[in-house]
Amino acid sequence: MLRGLLLSLLCFVVPAAGMSGGRAHAAEPALRVVVLENSPPMSYRDETGQLTGFSVEIARALCQEIRASCVFDVAAQEALLDTVAQGKADIAAAAVFANPDRRGKLLFAKPYYRSLSLWLGRPDVMPGRAGVRVAVVQGSAQEDYARKQGWAIHEVRSNGELAGSLVGGEAQAALVPMTSALQLQKNDPFRRLGLAPTVLRAPELSGDASFGISPRRPGLREEIDAALDRIKRNGTYDRINSRFLPFRVS
Repeated sequence: MLRGLLLSLLCFVVPAAGMSGGRAHAAEPALRVVVLENSPPMSYRDETGQLTGFSVEIARALCQEIRASCVFDVAAQEALLDTVAQGKADIAAAAVFANPDRRGKLLFAKPYYRSLSLWLGRPDVMPGRAGVRVAVVQGSAQEDYARKQGWAIHEVRSNGELAGSLVGGEAQAALVPMTSALQLQKNDPFRRLGLAPTVLRAPELSGDASFGISPRRPGLREEIDAALDRIKRNGTYDRINSRFLPFRVS
């Protein structure tokens, strides 16, 4: 009788453990999201060491929207896109311009905001003036542009290091994204330099910024695009925008 009861229980339990045609489904692997670490207000660590910022929180909202487990890691600006292009990460959650060179290496999601670049220099110092060393972030669109113009440059590894290079005199001007210029204005020694902003309207320096997606995950782009539309409709995008930026960017 006991043997018969055990057999009956096994017959009941085993199919339940292998539902959907008797095949167990393995858990989906986590998406690997790579971000910048010292680029406030877009991506940085808060006082507790937690990664946050406009780009980071948009990425978190997208992961939640597509019900994906996401693991965040950091990379320097110059290594960010190669990390994704080589399949070492799935998403580059940073502002990337989809220029022709990059389109051959990465997939691009829908734009998540529109970016501008600013020249920061003394009012009498125009872009390209001889003898002026310009601070730029390594691996950025701003560095690419400055090199093509033949400007003397001073490279830093992150947007968070720009103020120090200007205050310390290593550079006399800077070429930066507009969001980084806003952050610089919070630095008292930087403000005392009296540098004035000038919008540079070169197409290489302004336009729609997107997340980069690994070419090994082509289906992910469609999911991210749909999720971005949803967080814009349901108010999540606007709440993140208001939390980190003093103006609307979409």
